Amino acid sequence: MPKNEKLKSILIIGSGPIIIGQACEFDYSGTQALRSLREDGIETILINSNPATIMTDPSMADHVYLKPLNTKSIIQILKEHPQIDAVLPTMGGQTALNLCIEADEKGIWKDFDVEIIGVDIDAINITEDREQFRELMLKIGIPMAPQATANSYLKGKEIAQEYGFPLVIRASYTLGGAGASIVYKEEDFDELLTRGLEISPIHEVMIDKALIGWKEYELELLRDNNDNVVIICTIENMDPMGIHTGDSITVAPAMTLSDKTFQRMRDMAIHMMRSIGDFAGGCNVQFAVSPDENEDIIAIEINPRVSRSSALASKATGYPIAKIAAKLAIGYNLDELDNQITKSTSALFEPTLDYVIVKIPRWNFDKFEGSDRTLGLQMKSVGEVMAIGRSFQEALHKATQSLEIKRNGLGADGKGYKDYDQIIDKLTYASWDRVFVIYDAIQMGIPLSRIHEITKIDMWFLKQYEELYNLEKEISTHTIQTLTKELILEAKQKGFADRQIAHMVGCYESEVYGKRDELGIKRVYKLVDTCAAEFKAQTPYFYSTFEAEIETPEGETYVVNESKVTDKKKIVILGSGPNRIGQGIEFDYCCVHGVLAAAECGYETIMINCNPETVSTDFDIADKLYFEPVFWEHIYDIIRHEKPEGVIVQLGGQTALKLAEKLDRYGIKIIGTSYQSLDLAEDRGHFSKLLQENNIPYPEFDTAETADQALKVADKLDFPILVRPSYVLGGQGMKIVINKQELEEHVVDLLRKIPNNKLLLDHYLDGAIEAEADAICDGENVYIIGIMEHIEPCGIHSGDSNATLPPFNLGEFVMQQIKDHTRKIALALNTVGLINIQFAIKDDMVYIIEANPRASRTVPFIAKAYGEPYINYATKVMLGEKKVTDFNFEPHLEGYAIKQPVFSFNKFPNVNKKLGPEMKSTGESILFIDDLKDDQFYDLYSRRKMYLSK
Repeated sequence: MPKNEKLKSILIIGSGPIIIGQACEFDYSGTQALRSLREDGIETILINSNPATIMTDPSMADHVYLKPLNTKSIIQILKEHPQIDAVLPTMGGQTALNLCIEADEKGIWKDFDVEIIGVDIDAINITEDREQFRELMLKIGIPMAPQATANSYLKGKEIAQEYGFPLVIRASYTLGGAGASIVYKEEDFDELLTRGLEISPIHEVMIDKALIGWKEYELELLRDNNDNVVIICTIENMDPMGIHTGDSITVAPAMTLSDKTFQRMRDMAIHMMRSIGDFAGGCNVQFAVSPDENEDIIAIEINPRVSRSSALASKATGYPIAKIAAKLAIGYNLDELDNQITKSTSALFEPTLDYVIVKIPRWNFDKFEGSDRTLGLQMKSVGEVMAIGRSFQEALHKATQSLEIKRNGLGADGKGYKDYDQIIDKLTYASWDRVFVIYDAIQMGIPLSRIHEITKIDMWFLKQYEELYNLEKEISTHTIQTLTKELILEAKQKGFADRQIAHMVGCYESEVYGKRDELGIKRVYKLVDTCAAEFKAQTPYFYSTFEAEIETPEGETYVVNESKVTDKKKIVILGSGPNRIGQGIEFDYCCVHGVLAAAECGYETIMINCNPETVSTDFDIADKLYFEPVFWEHIYDIIRHEKPEGVIVQLGGQTALKLAEKLDRYGIKIIGTSYQSLDLAEDRGHFSKLLQENNIPYPEFDTAETADQALKVADKLDFPILVRPSYVLGGQGMKIVINKQELEEHVVDLLRKIPNNKLLLDHYLDGAIEAEADAICDGENVYIIGIMEHIEPCGIHSGDSNATLPPFNLGEFVMQQIKDHTRKIALALNTVGLINIQFAIKDDMVYIIEANPRASRTVPFIAKAYGEPYINYATKVMLGEKKVTDFNFEPHLEGYAIKQPVFSFNKFPNVNKKLGPEMKSTGESILFIDDLKDDQFYDLYSRRKMYLSK
């Protein structure tokens, strides 16, 4: 059936602020859906309260409402747009589904004659209500783990008595495994049962017999109105049951599944999708498989929406699930749609992979002091990386290099654990760094059978690790001179970085690079084409690998490189890698706008990034996408291959900025602000001297590189003192100390975590007001795009503060100082592009806290609040295409916009929730108010003193 012509106007519900368990993968899905519907001439209306994302960009939908996600907002929108025919709630995660159900229960869709598409309410209710779901599965003959529902404490106790331990408790209608836990011992049961009942909005939990050690799989499905079902991707969790899929290392395609069991699993998944309701759209099904030769299959759950994994599956296969799901929701059938990558095959063909994908989550436990760092049923990661390789080993190595946790891959960097008890403990209680600990265990000589017994990770994966370690052992017997071409090629094919090989043979990374270059061991680039190269792909989406040379009958040797270099002028944009606290989706927003602006200026755009959740890694955003680690060796090889005019580093957060020094050293042009200026602003000591020379006030300061120096500095400065390391993001390691003992402890701890760092100690201005400004500078002219005043006092990280645009109580004298200082600093740093400056205001005096000559967390917020494409303008300035004076700036905002931080503390119940100079929020929403008499503003302002912790 072709498109339903009755659907002319569709409302899409977004997923709101980013929290642990519901991150920017839904922003990616929603963006794809919006683009997909607009291709069909459908009017799109979007509601989403997240200002940091591309999804809420005015260019993405015909009408964007940055409003709170509640039924009051829905009614307002439906009144303003009586033409809305349908609502698509499956792109915004659990938040959108829950809001859709609430609106349905209140009769809102009925009142406004709005149809629900992409899912039906019954399907949501069946899959969310664990009791109903269980009954349906038993009726259609799908095995489930023994389980029962409890909606009271007493009932829960009865079930536990019947099943015995270990048990799994899951709360109904929650997201990211909230309220879920494994209970091993009876004494822990009461507390965990109570928590599950409290967290569930309907006070209901499902108690299952725990399938500890079973293998876990996920299937991504799409179905059309003709009841055609395709399975887009099969994902295997390397971690067995008992760890939330969002916290598991996952692999695609499935590695240890027999074909017979896979076919049974496929049939079950299709049967399940057909049985829950009659709808066209996406679906995610999770299964457990027994780790014996029977391979018994048990269904865990089904989600009738695009899921966290569907973003991963889309990037893994090149098949844009959300885009196609949106088309199916408006009536198309799969056989009427093209495969988006080949353009010559049908969307009804299931993708085939001739490579391996590995996803590793990225955690931020350092931000939650005292948090329980073991992994379980409740998701705790804040982001993820994905890597593509020709083998599991290569993809695993590339994924570990993408994490940005100061590791160069598995082992071979001197950072592994050496203590037997610590290794056994980390394997027993699944730790965030278990992916590395397995390698350390093998290195220590712990037998694979013992590692398998503890972790229940399939032996196949452990043997892959063992092979890597055996290769490391062999290479370590050589010097750089005696290393053979065959050994280097094997190490590179298995994903070892030049840095790791250098560590093994005891030389510099550059020597390894030089040697393999000389021997002709060069990276080649392969296309992600959805069809294992059976059909020609039209979309330039690449990953790198190493291939042995092929010899022709004439004796010539060559390797096949599928990335053809054009003679157009090119720009490389470095992405921001995995999301983490302090560097989130806002930098992806900046990268996407940077790519689009560079394309407008006539450049061929090249994007390098490894984050599967984001729009920047969509295959049709840049002219070329390299899905590669934002890691020096990978970037340098791409630059040598493509020979761009230069590289943009100021849009990818600290990740891209950290590579500026290397780029500069290797003579690669940095577009916009030079490395010297970036470095000057990052080096706290040098920056303070620049302020001194320009007569700009700053708190009294000094620098220290040892604990002794810090104590001497403390004699000159008054306590409280703010301690700040250089080159960090999100306030990492910043702390306010109030005596010498605290100072010494913190400095020792900091220098242990970040060796050789230059620390800035400055007198903390107690009770000061904090403000910040963002500006665009072309080296001569400065335009301030926005000045924000924080509701919380100075000392709380700007990312955790409620920021008000424009300021609400700074006098003209203070505002003039802010403007003057911003202009002076931007010019003194020779800024070309964006700059963000933070201020402390005390007794009408404006002091400088810090300056960042790059895109900041707040630029997307200001752009949305004022309705101006500031990143587009800044990129054109960086490229030298335009001067600041060439733009006609027309910001428009009635009243005030407030950037409100959102926290995910509920994932860490025992953590101190006080805020301070180190950032802890995971996302943000935007609130528009008409004036300062607004109740919400009054409420925020009255609580501002509550949070500050020394």
